[in-house]
Amino acid sequence: MRRRRPDIPRTIEPGCSNARLEAFDNRIKATIRMAYGFHRVTNLIALIMLRCSGFDIRLPQPTI
Repeated sequence: MRRRRPDIPRTIEPGCSNARLEAFDNRIKATIRMAYGFHRVTNLIALIMLRCSGFDIRLPQPTI
């Protein structure tokens, strides 16, 4: 704590939190669990990039 004393005010002053980073981390972990069984890492990376990009892709719905 004494060693990090100068860093504490620098962390509090901007008023920013790490909530956005934690949300991305949670989304990536959930995607990894969802992608269990993928044969290639490139497919997992593509899925993570797609889910974290912010695009809202709607799949076609059958007409009833």
